[in-house]
Amino acid sequence: MPHYKLALLGFGNVGQALAILLQKKQADLKSKYDLTYSFTGIATGRHGAAINPDGIEIDRALDLVREGKSLESLSRREPPVDGIDFIDLCEADVLFENTPVDYLNGQPAVDHISRALERSMHAITANKGPVVHAYQPLVQKASEVQRKFYFESTVMDGAPIFSLFRSSLPGANLLSFTGILNSTTNLILSRMEMGESFDAAVSYAQEIGIAETDPSGDIDGWDAAVKVAALVTVLMGIPLKPVEVDRTGIRDIQVQDIQEAKEMHSRWKLVCSAVCEDGQVSASVSPQMVPSNSPLYQIDGTTSIVQFETDVLGSLSIIESDPGPHTTAYGLLADFLNAVNQ
Repeated sequence: MPHYKLALLGFGNVGQALAILLQKKQADLKSKYDLTYSFTGIATGRHGAAINPDGIEIDRALDLVREGKSLESLSRREPPVDGIDFIDLCEADVLFENTPVDYLNGQPAVDHISRALERSMHAITANKGPVVHAYQPLVQKASEVQRKFYFESTVMDGAPIFSLFRSSLPGANLLSFTGILNSTTNLILSRMEMGESFDAAVSYAQEIGIAETDPSGDIDGWDAAVKVAALVTVLMGIPLKPVEVDRTGIRDIQVQDIQEAKEMHSRWKLVCSAVCEDGQVSASVSPQMVPSNSPLYQIDGTTSIVQFETDVLGSLSIIESDPGPHTTAYGLLADFLNAVNQ
């Protein structure tokens, strides 16, 4: 029975949710997949790091972080200098890289994943940066060392998008896609339909934890643009950077615009789309009035949708309702199982 040593680089909401999910699924992993695991490294931005090749008591680590305390009491190594040092010291078989995304260059996550592959680790991430800024080099490096670089959770959390095309749609060519990929903006627009102002709706999204203190990444369309770039890069095979996506956010949408759309039996949505023709891609993120006969019209709150048009199946839609750290964590778990069972 194989035993895998796991390292968590980033231990925020998603990293903690993954740890909890792994503990919950521990018996299933042993009985159904014939594997066991231990945590040999956890690194955080605010709570220090713990490295112990013999295994870290994960429940204690979760308690320490919840209490706002340092993880260093659980460590048997000197504190790492940075993420690269952490990867070198943790002696893991699998790295889960969940540091904050950088839209412009993908760092330092690109270097983290590259180093993990060099150390013969499977590299799994929910960070979109490495996908849009270094997809081909990282895939090539993973192939050379016979390891996997997987990233299911980068778009629509745990919904099977990349693995769907990788495993279940052989020979299919993606021609275009349309969708609502940013749950924060969709919630804001839904709240505005109930009469809230834009600022009040943003504040609500911040209160429930789905919008950052600085919400510009969502409301100015950057998060949606990087997801569009990731889908184009991986599924269409054409490298695309977020800055190459024609991007307009929802900052200028007012309650009056929302009401006027209602009168026209339409709703404002931040629509993501891309079309590939003759090897050229046109990609955009923009607020649009969606008519009532569109599948996007029914998407409320934090729910997301993507519609794919392929050359073999016509239209194929995937909907994810009410995502959160737990669904992102499932995407990471699924990538782990797919990586070690292939």
